[in-house]
Amino acid sequence: MTVGRLGFRFVTQPTKLKMNLSEYIQTKPLFYDKKILNFSQIQKAYTAIEGKFKKPPTLIHIVGTNGKGSTGRTIAHLSHKTGLNVGHYSSPHIFKYNERFWLNGTDAVDEKLEAAHQRLYPLVKDLETSYFEYTTLLSIVLFEDCDLVVCEAGLGGEFDATNVCKKDLSIITPIGLDHQAFLGNSIEEIATTKINSIETKAIISLQQNDIVYEIAKKIACKKNATLYFANNKYASNKYNKDRLERFSNYLKENISLALESLDILEIKYNINNLNDLEFFGRYYPLTENIRIDVGHNLLAAQVIFDEIKENTVLIYNSLNDKPYKDILNYLKPKLKRVEILKLENTQALKVTELEAVLKALGIKYKLFENIDNISAQENYLVFGSFFVVEEFLKRFNG
Repeated sequence: MTVGRLGFRFVTQPTKLKMNLSEYIQTKPLFYDKKILNFSQIQKAYTAIEGKFKKPPTLIHIVGTNGKGSTGRTIAHLSHKTGLNVGHYSSPHIFKYNERFWLNGTDAVDEKLEAAHQRLYPLVKDLETSYFEYTTLLSIVLFEDCDLVVCEAGLGGEFDATNVCKKDLSIITPIGLDHQAFLGNSIEEIATTKINSIETKAIISLQQNDIVYEIAKKIACKKNATLYFANNKYASNKYNKDRLERFSNYLKENISLALESLDILEIKYNINNLNDLEFFGRYYPLTENIRIDVGHNLLAAQVIFDEIKENTVLIYNSLNDKPYKDILNYLKPKLKRVEILKLENTQALKVTELEAVLKALGIKYKLFENIDNISAQENYLVFGSFFVVEEFLKRFNG
């Protein structure tokens, strides 16, 4: 058995191909090295496989800045519990590549992923595909026997690799500033490129910026698409109070959005199945006094601010393209101190840069030392990115 640098864990058995999936996907860079998304690449690759694999009867496409993962997982979980064969494609992963492919309640096993790779690679081996593009195509092969597929966009919308698939419903989660180098420097630009991915039906979640609603209306009108507006009705319904009580407010809104989406598609579900729904990494209670959250942008900081307690210890780091100064400044009123978690990642912020920002903001800070130094008398939030949560969990799990 081998373990790859990106978290793979595959049995090394002879295959018909020169490289198995673990080896092949690691030849592709994890980060984009250009500031332009080349949608023509995925279109060529999709054309090469179109018609060779079955399409699911129902496909839901989710775009937005935050909330895609929890909204998608709610839909997948409730649908699967009613007996449907369901696949949920998401990104990125925390530990293992398999986490990107949720199939009927569990992450796809290595053997199924390898079998999908064996079928896919010969069809696209002569075409250029990125890490995310090949992974997206792999999900199409893996989920071909599903009744319902939930597909989350990566960092965009109309130019995202996931947009090659025909969708029955588009879900627009909260949109804020993120990935500006690729999507634009304003809410208007970012919302436009994300919402341009809709086709015949779309539902838009509660938004902080009213301009997002106006852009959605214009694009829906232009495409002659039916546009629904989420109203958080399930989260505010007294009947659901007990089922949603254990979730944070922003997760309640995402769950409500998922339920409204299922209603639009007339997909039956039992709301009692929310009782065993978990969102690992989304303000998740790791222990009584440690929460972990993979949020990494200002919008995520804003929604989590109301959840955290006074004098919280923030275990933090950031990728260097994120608005870390704005994030820290927004969270500052509730922080006791920041403990900087060092990341071995080429895109991570240098510790000296983060220290300079914390000093300028007047926030107490220190380097995170080890798990043994965590006090049972303090409340902790691990926050900043998937990479921060991954690094913390590696130390937490020994």
